[in-house]
Amino acid sequence: MSEVRIAAEPRTEFGKGASRRARRAGKVPAVLYGHGTEPRHLNLPGHDLMLALKTPNVLIRLDGLDKDNLALPKSVQRDAIKGFLEHVDLLVVSKGEKVEVEINVTLTGEVKAPGVLNQELVTVTVEAEATHIPEGVEFSVEGLEVGANPTASELKLPEGTTLVTDPDSLLLTVSAPRVEEEPAEGEESTEGESAAE
Repeated sequence: MSEVRIAAEPRTEFGKGASRRARRAGKVPAVLYGHGTEPRHLNLPGHDLMLALKTPNVLIRLDGLDKDNLALPKSVQRDAIKGFLEHVDLLVVSKGEKVEVEINVTLTGEVKAPGVLNQELVTVTVEAEATHIPEGVEFSVEGLEVGANPTASELKLPEGTTLVTDPDSLLLTVSAPRVEEEPAEGEESTEGESAAE
């Protein structure tokens, strides 16, 4: 689990105009909440935050506040067209505390021919210690045959991590390949003509 230190500064101006000014200065407006405390409004350096958010469920250590705050990104808003960060909600966490997060499911191996693999769950929700969130979970499909349909309950999660997603949720299916439809009569004759030519 990676932890990144980011300088934070309290935000005293609010509203769209203040947010635009902050973004023009390369900062991202953020709100820090949790543990029964009043939400705190912050500005964070945009470039540092963007790099940190490339890691799923990254822990962010906020420097520059009255006390060290460890936070987990809970909601990230991006500009729909340009993709830059517009706003981030951060949740205060502490060591030993359990949190619910989504982690990626990565499939490894090959199914048995002629099976076609369809991944139904790309992520699952788990509960884990805030400072020990797994980056993801792997599931081997090696040798699975047509008709196989394992569920989320078959995922092997790291110790201390529990599944929140419904255990009966379909993880993937292995289906038979689709049979190509017979070409129409007109198409056949055209193919025959082109072959003759």
